[in-house]
Amino acid sequence: MSRGAHVIDSAAPAHAPGAPVPASPAPAGPLPAAPARTVVVGVGARSGVTADEVLRLVRESLAEAGLTVGAVLRLATLDARAAEPGLRQAAESLGVPLTGHPAAVLAAVEVPGPSAGVLARVGTPSVAEAAALAGLPGGELLVPKRKSAMATVAVGRAAAGRPDHPDPAGAAP
Repeated sequence: MSRGAHVIDSAAPAHAPGAPVPASPAPAGPLPAAPARTVVVGVGARSGVTADEVLRLVRESLAEAGLTVGAVLRLATLDARAAEPGLRQAAESLGVPLTGHPAAVLAAVEVPGPSAGVLARVGTPSVAEAAALAGLPGGELLVPKRKSAMATVAVGRAAAGRPDHPDPAGAAP
């Protein structure tokens, strides 16, 4: 198209040059709000996990809670795993940050499914559940840990009414 060219919509009604263009009709109702990003997905993983495996498990776990990936605020994991390519790619695919927590921080989080084996390997009895709740005081576990061959995920959310709970409308409290 040449510079200064105009696109003409042949379906639009013709108006005399200079005449006001009628306003478009108002929408039938309020526009749907974007989903609120209110959940943290904690992820434990073995070295070499693929983004596809993590994303599949994340989607399955969110669906179990009646949520979609649009509800994810961030992925969280053990700091020693935060550089794992499959986790980084999964976070990038979801358009969310990936945060890593030290084992000592995760070990201080009370979880329903601690594992002596995980404690022996990485220094905390939980990665997925603890990472889903770390930084969410008063948070609740929406989906306890779910496992695949090389990943474990859990879904947490800050308690409603807490100052750290994201406002569903996206406004600051």
